[in-house]
Amino acid sequence: MAKITKEDALNYHAGKRPGKIEVVPTKPYFTQTDLSLAYSPGVAEPCLEIQKDPKNAYKYTDKGNLVAVISNGTAVLGLGNIGAISGKPVMEGKGLLFKIYAGIDVFDIEVDESDPDKFVEAVKAISPTFGGINLEDIKAPECFEIERRLKEELDIPVMHDDQHGTAIISGAGLLNALEVNGKDISKVKVVVNGAGAAAISCARLYVALGVKKDNVLMLDSKGVLSSDRKDLTPEKIEFVTERRDVHTLAEAIKDADVFLGLSKGKILTKDMVRSMAKDPIVFALANPEPEITYEEAMDSRPDVLMSTGRSDYPNQINNVIGFPYIFRGALDTAATAINEDMKLAAVHAIADLAKKPVPEIVNKVYSVNNLTFGRDYFIPKPVDPRLLVDVSTAVAKAAIKSGVARNEITDWDAYREHLLEFMGRESKLTQQIFDVARSNPKRVVFAEGVHPSMMKAAVRAKEEGLCYPILLGNDERIEKLAKELDLSLDGIEVVNLRHDSEASRRERYARILTDKRQREGYTFEEANDKMFERNYFGMMMVETGDADAFVTGLYTKYSNTIKVAKEVIGVQEGFSHFGTMHILNSKKGTYFVADTLINRHPNTDTLVDIARLAEKAVHFFNHEPVMAMVSYSNFGTDKGGSAGSVHEAVARLHRDYPSWAVDGEMQVNVAINTELRDTKYPFTKLKGKDVNTLIFPSLGAANSSYKMIQALSPDTEIIGPIQIGLNKPIHFIDFESSVQEILNVTAVAVIDAMVNNK
Repeated sequence: MAKITKEDALNYHAGKRPGKIEVVPTKPYFTQTDLSLAYSPGVAEPCLEIQKDPKNAYKYTDKGNLVAVISNGTAVLGLGNIGAISGKPVMEGKGLLFKIYAGIDVFDIEVDESDPDKFVEAVKAISPTFGGINLEDIKAPECFEIERRLKEELDIPVMHDDQHGTAIISGAGLLNALEVNGKDISKVKVVVNGAGAAAISCARLYVALGVKKDNVLMLDSKGVLSSDRKDLTPEKIEFVTERRDVHTLAEAIKDADVFLGLSKGKILTKDMVRSMAKDPIVFALANPEPEITYEEAMDSRPDVLMSTGRSDYPNQINNVIGFPYIFRGALDTAATAINEDMKLAAVHAIADLAKKPVPEIVNKVYSVNNLTFGRDYFIPKPVDPRLLVDVSTAVAKAAIKSGVARNEITDWDAYREHLLEFMGRESKLTQQIFDVARSNPKRVVFAEGVHPSMMKAAVRAKEEGLCYPILLGNDERIEKLAKELDLSLDGIEVVNLRHDSEASRRERYARILTDKRQREGYTFEEANDKMFERNYFGMMMVETGDADAFVTGLYTKYSNTIKVAKEVIGVQEGFSHFGTMHILNSKKGTYFVADTLINRHPNTDTLVDIARLAEKAVHFFNHEPVMAMVSYSNFGTDKGGSAGSVHEAVARLHRDYPSWAVDGEMQVNVAINTELRDTKYPFTKLKGKDVNTLIFPSLGAANSSYKMIQALSPDTEIIGPIQIGLNKPIHFIDFESSVQEILNVTAVAVIDAMVNNK
């Protein structure tokens, strides 16, 4: 973990604009009509509808996606009772996490009131604004009473995350750690050090999961909670023990199976850990310093299953794994509460997720090759994008089943897509592409079989049923790499094109290529030499039908790949050029961009071909193309250079394809802003239509544009490059392509092969 200095922290929070969150409009506000609809007089209509039926607030306002993060600052994590306004940066931070992980809007509210009755009344008075309330950093024992009363008296979800968040995440960790060490939850002995809100909630949840209450020993700062103590709150009395032989932590922890620390740093010693039972579970969650450090715990004995609250060690117990998705599921069902069934559903969803193969993005963030379920990984990482769908869905289902949902979800596949689209991480189009590919998987050759990203993509493609992968490369190196990455090559064919066993196939491919290109100076000897190159060999596999599609590009320059593709595969009949397209899935819509990789300085003929190929490709993806031929000028204001070529290309397209929705040349902002374009240029053939296809005047412009969007808008998903114009499915990727990007191109290549075969 990088060292955070005081100066770094203050500069971050001050910055160019103080704070971490802002309010962003979700409706148009550019015209007088927009403003009249947003406020007076248009706003009166939804007000009257809500007056008729208060549930309409969920329909006409943000109530159903708005959570209040409310605190009085009496127990700010690691800082204590610092007061309401001093805790505001923490509440803003909680709001930021709600938004980035689950798309939930937040108002942070700091209530300067420590009296529980007055605090409850203040929260009740403002509750109609919100779809849910997240209580935060309120000290015990007042927090118990505050949460209990608000849950009883309000009809929206209320959760004190300091209590239940830690309980839910550590509960999932406990289930999985017990699975790893093979122990029965009903027989384990648990020691809980700390008797505050989080500790008591954890103990309650552990009992609900199967731990026997008599097997729980809880300690506060004065020692074990025993029945002869007279200084205990009602919550502590719940976990008193009748045992008289234990008073201290050292006595309590002897032969224990589980230690849960929610107290203070450096109170658990190595000797105490050594005194625990075989394969002990240690959750040291004190902040900022754990009860025992990870290094000390592991040094004390090698069989420890260890968790802390820190991100720089394995098995971090972090509330962000739970609360955004618990509220997401509760809000989406308009639940009246977050009940025990919903919490338990979250526990099991989180626990189950840790047992599934880990996405590449998680491995990449944590700089590891392949996380797998076991001692060092039994709790999902906070960055795992699957938490949104898995936990939210489990919570929503539990809300419906337990009877607290006002909105019943029936189509769970549609709900899953809604969640993914909501966060801009995956689009309906992407899901459709994957679903179509799965319906008829093809044989796909992956050129760079010894590249980790290519191998991972091939394995993922096989696991997801997209294709039957074929890896090209040295078989020994491929097997060694698979072992290092802990990847299974079952069901994946490995072809060493340089091996003697492939000599006859190299010769056959060489003769076919020679016959095809003999009038272009090809000799058999030259063609045979080229079959030792992965691009020639792989493309010939597709050309001859030994495979259905080919994916390449991690090691090869585009100029070389383009040359090979033209020689081996050839350009589609009726065209003189081929190109590539990228699909940009943004919250604003889906855009098709061409040509992004192949033609450096296209002339008029090339631009016409690219436009024709793009028109076919957009139809291929089940969209109706509305094409803008982009330039730096608008409709003939500059007829020189590339603008002139675009102008001429548009004229030819209008002549040869009069029914097409295509026009230009025009600047990008004019193309995308329908109102601006139609007002300023009412003669355009695109009038009244939203552009979804952009044809750029040069490779540099197209490539820079999509990469700039990719860099500045991480919520925009990029699919591509997608080859358009070759005779067979040969698809290219970037040297920097991620596993997911290779997987996306693979799915497109499979569909391309399906169409090609027909």
